[in-house]
Amino acid sequence: MTAGFTVSAPPEPLTTLREYRGLAPWGLRDLAALSAGILDASGVVPINAAARARPSERTIRFYVARGLVSPPDGRGTAAVYSYRHLLQVLAIKLRQMEGATLETMTREFSGLTGDVIERRVASALGPTLPRPDRLPLLQSPGTGRGRVGRAVLGWLAPVEGVAGIGSVCRRIVVAPGIDVFIDEQHPVIRLNGDTAAIAEALRQALAALVAP
Repeated sequence: MTAGFTVSAPPEPLTTLREYRGLAPWGLRDLAALSAGILDASGVVPINAAARARPSERTIRFYVARGLVSPPDGRGTAAVYSYRHLLQVLAIKLRQMEGATLETMTREFSGLTGDVIERRVASALGPTLPRPDRLPLLQSPGTGRGRVGRAVLGWLAPVEGVAGIGSVCRRIVVAPGIDVFIDEQHPVIRLNGDTAAIAEALRQALAALVAP
């Protein structure tokens, strides 16, 4: 380490993966694009040619029909997919890249909780998983379209008038002696709203700062 400089540790893959939760829900097209973009950006290399294909709308429909992915909320063009659906699609492709068959995955995934799937996906993607604001899918010209693009732009864009006169702040207890107040109009509240998840993310960030 160079004297006078502090090198901060990269965020844990699980912490980074959870940032995508605030972008949900998605339509089928955006779910397919986002899951493919995450796999591409993470640089996970499949061991067989069949697994090289990225998730498509047709593929995800097939996964739903096979029971590997939960049915979406709503039907037809009104169907929407959540963070859990994203995790399921990623888990399928990652196991497929390791050589697992659909039959094997059907047995493996039966009864697994969302937390277990989330941790498996984060572990498989590793530290190369980019944060949403650094996903190449959304940085290249012409790619920030649709619900995914709008969600990311809204998540990143500052809100005019935050902390202004008449603003309402939400208090989040992070740890003993540490309370955070976030304006109700801030994107982290508007697009997520899960104060428990926000508090946990802040705790992890603080822990990284004080870690030896």
